[in-house]
Amino acid sequence: MILGLLAAFTALLIFLVYYFVIRSHDYTLNLPYNRSDTVYGVQNLNLHSGTAASFAEDLCVTTGDVNTDQIPLAASSAGLFNLNQTEVEYAKDIFTQRSPASITKIMTALVALKYGNLDDQVTVTETAEDIEYGSSVCGIQVGDVLSLRQLIYGLMIPSGNDAAMMIAEHVAGSVDQFVALMNEEAAALGATDTHFTNPHGLTEEGHYTSVYDIYLMFNAAMEYDVFEDAISRTNYYAEYTRGDGSAVAVTWESTDWYFTGASEPPEGVTVFGGKTGTTEDAGNCLALMSKDLYGNPYLSIILDADTKDSLYEEMNQLLSLIEN
Repeated sequence: MILGLLAAFTALLIFLVYYFVIRSHDYTLNLPYNRSDTVYGVQNLNLHSGTAASFAEDLCVTTGDVNTDQIPLAASSAGLFNLNQTEVEYAKDIFTQRSPASITKIMTALVALKYGNLDDQVTVTETAEDIEYGSSVCGIQVGDVLSLRQLIYGLMIPSGNDAAMMIAEHVAGSVDQFVALMNEEAAALGATDTHFTNPHGLTEEGHYTSVYDIYLMFNAAMEYDVFEDAISRTNYYAEYTRGDGSAVAVTWESTDWYFTGASEPPEGVTVFGGKTGTTEDAGNCLALMSKDLYGNPYLSIILDADTKDSLYEEMNQLLSLIEN
């Protein structure tokens, strides 16, 4: 009799822990960092307050261009997505397949966060050097030992292609296997205009995505606290060790002009963070999360702007569509 009561009580306790702790965590994404300062018009925002469902349930949908007559952007593709209202406020060729450059790293981070252990210690191999000379790096060297968490910040903030390669090798065992996971994840999200051939976004035949698919990927990645924190930082300080045991201390700086002060958003719009991307083939690209005066979140994406200046000028035109 006593054993039966103990078993029933244990089962009830397990259910309550699952329902109120584990299950509730799926829907509440609390930020682990204090990012209260406002810098260059970029403000700490808790995007999950009352809006978590917008990142996990209903999606913005359109069948064609929207408001291109109102704002005739020169960039090849662009979109503005009202996440709370699940509405497409602007769309120009958002289903057209284009080279995404380092916007690719949104999916790299998503796969790493889904399948990797952030506390894993990763030893840098020669794989990190198998990238285009002169491309963006976070500066890790063969033999360095740092955490997967640090590599994700090195991926997203300075846009490190070396970090992308090490993340891929560590999480999946090889870069090719990781890229296969990226494509599987894209398919699972419904990103039908996407195919990846590498984890960093440097130009390769068969490597492409679309504005709408980037929206889907960004949407999914925003469910992870580390991703949200990484895209919102102006910089990140990392300490790790060289292969010889000596200490390394480095500060990675954001490549986003809204964070460096080179550009400012329109009045009434607060930039939260995003991901840049630039190659000769892809042009100048940016995926950006912002909020209006009432805290409503928007995702704006531009692919293939002619210059860095025009990228931010046209991004501000998109942001001007946000009603306050």
